[in-house]
Amino acid sequence: MLKDILLIVGGLIPGIIIGFFIARFYMKKYLKDNPPINEKMIETLMSSMGRKPSQKQVKQMMAQMNKMM
Repeated sequence: MLKDILLIVGGLIPGIIIGFFIARFYMKKYLKDNPPINEKMIETLMSSMGRKPSQKQVKQMMAQMNKMM
C-alpha cells in the first residue's frame, strides 16, 4: 500500500517537472517563430483606424507593448 503511493508520487513529480520544461521550450520556440505583434501590425492597425502613424508613434507603441510583456 505505502509502496504503491510512493511509486505514484515518485513518478508524478518527475513527470510534472519534465512536462514543465518541455512546455516551456515549446512556448519559447513558438513565440520566437511567431511573434505576437510587430511594427508592421501596429502600422496596419493604426491605418485601419483612419490615421497614418509616424515612425515615432509606431516605435512608442512597440516600446509600450514590450514593457507590458
